[in-house]
Amino acid sequence: MASLEEIIRKHVLKNAHDYGLAIPAKVVGKVIGECPEAKADMKGTMKLISEEAKRVNSLSKQEVEKELSQFTFEEKKEEKKEIELPGAEQGKVVTRFPPEPSGYLHIGHAKAAWLDYASAKRYGGKLLLRFDDTNPEKEKQEYVDAIKKDLLWLGIDWHDETYTSDRMDELYRFCEEMLIKHAAYVCTCPPEKIKKGREEKVACDCAARDAQESMALFRKMRDGKMEEGEAVVRFHGNMKSENTVMRDPTLFRIIKAPHYRQGSKYSCWPSYDFAAPIMDSLDGVTHAMRTKEYELRNELYFGILKALELRAPKLIEFSRLSIKNAPLSKRLITPLIEQGKVEGWDDPRLPTISALRRRGILPEAIKEFVLSFGISKVESEPGWQKLYHENRKLLDSKAQRRYFVRNPVKLVVEGAPAKEVEIRNHPSNMELGQRRIQAQREFYISGDDAEALQAGELFRLKELYNATLLGKRQDALVAKYEAEEGIAAKKIQWVPYGKQISCKVKIPKDLVDEQGKFIENSMLVDSGFCEPSCAQLPQGSIVQFERYGYARLDEKGEGGLVFIFSC
Repeated sequence: MASLEEIIRKHVLKNAHDYGLAIPAKVVGKVIGECPEAKADMKGTMKLISEEAKRVNSLSKQEVEKELSQFTFEEKKEEKKEIELPGAEQGKVVTRFPPEPSGYLHIGHAKAAWLDYASAKRYGGKLLLRFDDTNPEKEKQEYVDAIKKDLLWLGIDWHDETYTSDRMDELYRFCEEMLIKHAAYVCTCPPEKIKKGREEKVACDCAARDAQESMALFRKMRDGKMEEGEAVVRFHGNMKSENTVMRDPTLFRIIKAPHYRQGSKYSCWPSYDFAAPIMDSLDGVTHAMRTKEYELRNELYFGILKALELRAPKLIEFSRLSIKNAPLSKRLITPLIEQGKVEGWDDPRLPTISALRRRGILPEAIKEFVLSFGISKVESEPGWQKLYHENRKLLDSKAQRRYFVRNPVKLVVEGAPAKEVEIRNHPSNMELGQRRIQAQREFYISGDDAEALQAGELFRLKELYNATLLGKRQDALVAKYEAEEGIAAKKIQWVPYGKQISCKVKIPKDLVDEQGKFIENSMLVDSGFCEPSCAQLPQGSIVQFERYGYARLDEKGEGGLVFIFSC
């Protein structure tokens, strides 16, 4: 078994090789993972790691690679638990993803969609995309298009695409059947009276209406001869039930607003509670999956199917995904957009799929994140860190590296030769090629690095040469050229003076606090310069600004580049 010193050496070298500089805080977890007993003396372990990092950071890139070649690394393989559906038969499973087109998809929808899709794939079945579009006041074609775009970007395809509003005539016939069977009735009480009766468990006189009178009133509702609020169709449930859902809920209501797809053809619309079970049954859905917040509505779901003598799918419930300090519902997101508090549905502070895409979160990371929770009813409220971790793992091997200096300070290196340096776009992925940067004797370095340097200190401009700081003037730091190779513990990023590209990085933070209140300063901005090659990056590129993080190029303009911090 390798000694603690050998384990530390291995991981420090790997960290230096991958990121250009060994950082003890990023090494300690891997050391403890391989040698758990080192945790007993964390102070001593950290001292050993820091000393080794100092040694390795003084080596040249070639020396690091030579030492690292002595070690091997095993990839940790995680066993993925297969989704299991009760009563599922291979080749016969049908699931559905039924969004209402009243907004853009968010990461909670992504969890539902991926569970539906993965379950169907697991059993060689099919996924249906059904737009439950029976609320004309909220729905738009824009949202239909956005939902389909987001699903395809996530990697989710579907076997068939349907719209509940296309089947209104069928739903009317099923409603009439329930009226005839006295499983439903038309109620003409004012909304306030209906609400009070449900609270007090008291039925209204309308519940005693005979089928013929209810049928006549329903036809008036259908034909547009009644106004909004004048009448609703209610289920004959149980007004004494402890389950409030079963206290004669509404099945149809009058809405005169034009529909994005049907125009003014209909003015009497079914509730989700009425349409969903019927559509599930008619579409051949075998396993209807939905969040457990609908648990109290299960009795109504099966009650409607029983009254209509329709086949009942199996209901599969899972916990709703909640993210700490994120408004994870259209009900909360829509007012923020309407009030201009965010830029739109793709504002990078939002949990929408379009916002995550704009931020540089990869679809594979979203998939791994949401499926990690599985089909479970256990409630949790994770932060974003797990998603960011998945994203970093995916980006690490394919994101090009670049230099970015925040709050830049000018540096003059006296006696430095003019030089063109060739820098790898990635420390280990040779396929990503190289870039060239012209260097003279004047540079910009980050304000943090400038502040930390002391007179007389030796440092290295990364991939370029060593220098010693002579002093700090009001307008610049002055250093003396030392050599192109040699020992220098501190390595500093730089951008050539005169060729710098103005750059801003937007940093999205939590949009709401723990009470759900909007945080005004939830978008921070770092300003500085990035290296000249950034100007050639295509919009949408994701790069790693070294010692800073991953960022996606969002805008290219005359004023410079705007990136969004990803993770």
